[in-house]
Amino acid sequence: MPTSFMRIPYRDLLPPPNIIPPSASTLPGAITALQEFFHNPPPSGLPPSTVVLTGAGLSVASGLADYRGVKGTYRVNKTHRPIYHHEFISSHETRKRYWARSFLGWTTMSMANPNSGHYAIRDLGKLGVVKGVITQNVDSFHPRAHPDMPTVELHGYLRSAVCITCRNEYPRDVFQTELARLNPVWKDFLKEAISSGALETEDPNEKRTRGVKMNADGDVEVPGAPYTTFRYPACPTCLTRPPPLADGTKGVVKVDQDGALEPISNAGILKPAVVMFGDSISPEVKHDADKTIDNAGRLLVMGTSLATYSAWRLAKRAKDRGMPIAVINMGGVRGEEAFFTDLDPKQAGGQGVRTEISTESLLPALVQAMRKPEARSRRHHHHHDAPYAVAFERANPAEVFKDFLS
Repeated sequence: MPTSFMRIPYRDLLPPPNIIPPSASTLPGAITALQEFFHNPPPSGLPPSTVVLTGAGLSVASGLADYRGVKGTYRVNKTHRPIYHHEFISSHETRKRYWARSFLGWTTMSMANPNSGHYAIRDLGKLGVVKGVITQNVDSFHPRAHPDMPTVELHGYLRSAVCITCRNEYPRDVFQTELARLNPVWKDFLKEAISSGALETEDPNEKRTRGVKMNADGDVEVPGAPYTTFRYPACPTCLTRPPPLADGTKGVVKVDQDGALEPISNAGILKPAVVMFGDSISPEVKHDADKTIDNAGRLLVMGTSLATYSAWRLAKRAKDRGMPIAVINMGGVRGEEAFFTDLDPKQAGGQGVRTEISTESLLPALVQAMRKPEARSRRHHHHHDAPYAVAFERANPAEVFKDFLS
């Protein structure tokens, strides 16, 4: 019987949004509306600070692929299906495939940097209007761009590999070096792919011509690549001291003469420190995300369609608390009409904002506008009047493969 998989949500384009207020269809209008969003005190009883919820669209300007954008993975690679958590845990061959493709993509991920949007969020924090970030992204750009502002990484992070048995984490750069040692042919292929520029182009047609498919989260697909030849190491801690399993039996961690994990092993398996599709967010992270929403009075959503329930439920939680919501996203957002019900048709942004201006253009311009003396004066006036003012001060790679394997 064939294995059944959960449906990947919202692979098709979502309905286009209604721009709110209508003036937010232009860059100056969106800036003015968002200033009003920040200046207008939240409903009584809510703190005056704003929490930001981000998705992959924010990192597109850093050269990374998103999922549902115009050039996102689900748009340009219609056959893409992510590896499911239970597949990775149960299948040695699936892990080979995952780590081979991640090995090819890690160079691009590790060399990418936060963009102007991430640094604008930092600056909004310094201006006192943003107090925290919740991100679905696994690229670690938020902690790098604003280390002093709390960030809840909802879906984990690619900067580490984690053992599914002992839960120890290991830096991804160190893990990459070990993958290269165990896979010299793949190491040489990666060098050729980098020198050819195949991993740098952002043109999907050029990527296909060069024989690669670059997906979100550092996944590089090379059609016809021999993933079954790839090898990966064991958790060094579990290899030294095989741990007991949940049923009380002793775990088995076996490696070959080079240190590559053998298929017989049922412990010491390393996975990316991310929430894979079909897995669940840990109770600790869920609690932190809920607390971050509950400690704010406004929600600013950017670069995400909220297609995953883990993110959408946070926006719903904010709406249920009466928090004004602003959404900056190019394209539709899951169930967004519910976030903007009961708004005064004449409101200028204080009750809610919806715009499709790119974060790369909008956020730096917004920060510049809010740094002007009149904007600072207006923020001070609102916060002084608010009863909670004191709290607020707080070459074709496929061909290269054939050469190396011949």
